[in-house]
Amino acid sequence: MMPPEDDIDRIMAVMQAAFDPAYGEAWTRRQVEDALLVGRSHYRIAEVLGEPAGFTLSRHGFEEEELLLIAVSPDFRRRRIGEQLLQDCKADARLRGAKQLLLEMRSDNPAVHLYRRNGFVQIGTRKNYYRAPSGDRLDAITFACPL
Repeated sequence: MMPPEDDIDRIMAVMQAAFDPAYGEAWTRRQVEDALLVGRSHYRIAEVLGEPAGFTLSRHGFEEEELLLIAVSPDFRRRRIGEQLLQDCKADARLRGAKQLLLEMRSDNPAVHLYRRNGFVQIGTRKNYYRAPSGDRLDAITFACPL
């Protein structure tokens, strides 16, 4: 079931503000809509005074959940919104029966501190998975957090 159109609008507003276009990591509206059409995909939007501040998008599988995207608009960073979204995602995943939460990120992503602080440990690496703005290749790091 497709979420309300205004929820997609809020997700996309955060997406456009939060992701550096030089890395090409932001999803298109169509990608978000397609992900949410799948019955196992879930999202949560954080708002501050009625404005979209952040969101998560995850996909549930047998006994695990994958955090596909987490983003906080630059105007709302350093207010623990990302931390709260991550905690909510973990709680929601537990309710769906997940025993662990997985995520993947590029190796130079400063959010690594948030993930480690919240119980995530590195379980794998994909060599040269991302392209940096300079053209260099960056590894993708896979993390897991027991629930």
